[in-house]
Amino acid sequence: MAGFLGEYEVSLDSKNRFLVPSGFRKQLAEGEDNAFVISRGMGKMLSLYTKAAWEIFDAKLSSLNDFNPNVANFVRVMRGGATEVQLDSAGRMLVPKPLQVHAGLDKDLVFSAMGDKVEIWDKDTYYNHIAQTSANIEDLANGIFGDNPFK
Repeated sequence: MAGFLGEYEVSLDSKNRFLVPSGFRKQLAEGEDNAFVISRGMGKMLSLYTKAAWEIFDAKLSSLNDFNPNVANFVRVMRGGATEVQLDSAGRMLVPKPLQVHAGLDKDLVFSAMGDKVEIWDKDTYYNHIAQTSANIEDLANGIFGDNPFK
C-alpha cells in the first residue's frame, strides 16, 4: 500500500472512543486485522500505526544507539506510551487516557493521514497548526526542496 490519504473529523464519546472513519478503513490493506498501535506523536498529537507499520518503525527505533541521551529520550517518548488498540465490532477505537491527556484531546478530533500512519489531533489545535504552517508553506517548500523540487 502506498499510504493513507485523507483528513477526517471525528468525536470522542463519553468512554474515550471514536468511530474510525470508513474512508480510512477502506484504505487498509487486504488481510490487515483490526489491530493498531497508538503512541505519542511528534508534538501535541498522537500517531496511529497499523501493527505492520509499527513493527517497521519499532525496528528502526531498535537500530538506534540508545547510549546517546537524545536517542534514549526520543525512544522513551515514542515507545513509552505506545499501546496496542483494536477496533470494536462497531468500528470504534479507544484512546488510552494518558495519551488523550498528552495530546490535549477533548471531544472534537481530526484524524489526518500521514502516509504510513495517521495523526490524531484536537480539532482546534490541528486547524490552528495548519493555518500557521500554511502561512509559511513557500519557505518550508524552499527549505526542503530548494529551487527546483522536481529535478
